[in-house]
Amino acid sequence: MPSDKDVVHVIDDDEASRQSLAFLLQTGKIEVQTHASATIFLDLLPNLSASCIITDVRMPGLSGIDLLRRLRELNIAAPVIVITGHGDVPLAVEAMKIGAADFFEKPFDDEALLASVRSALRQQEGEKKRDMERAEIESRIAALSNRERDVLAGLVAGRANKQIAYDLGISPRTVEIYRANLMSKMQAGSLSELVRMALLAGMLGPG
Repeated sequence: MPSDKDVVHVIDDDEASRQSLAFLLQTGKIEVQTHASATIFLDLLPNLSASCIITDVRMPGLSGIDLLRRLRELNIAAPVIVITGHGDVPLAVEAMKIGAADFFEKPFDDEALLASVRSALRQQEGEKKRDMERAEIESRIAALSNRERDVLAGLVAGRANKQIAYDLGISPRTVEIYRANLMSKMQAGSLSELVRMALLAGMLGPG
């Protein structure tokens, strides 16, 4: 299910189409905001929470394709679903090449569109969770001593305790102590979990 903060933005110059899409999303228990043009949406964007965007491809002023390009320039990661008119498949293909998550040709199947939106929202939610997990792991790594980080780098590189001890000029017993401290500070239940955490944080071992 979408989270409470998920907002889908519908952009279409045709008011009837906007309201129809908004009604469909609301029946699917999805929060929605509508915009009469891509320009209006972009002007409001700094103050918006955008989890997913549905845009018509043909609009006066900025088209759906123009909007996609602008969002890419702004590094906006919200998935975009493009609605095209009959015979606009070349435009839909161009939109997909630029980064659209999906496209639907009018008249589209309501349930298929809702399924696509929910899929996009789940993907966004997964990315948010990964970002939060990464930030938490990075804060744990930041709390490690330099020597603990050295031992962690050795473990991530797949080295045995004896090899790490040799590389760092310390005893294997000392490496075991550092390793136990690492497991505790990183809140890792196993070596594999510790390595997974380090890799998620972008900490690649040398060699």
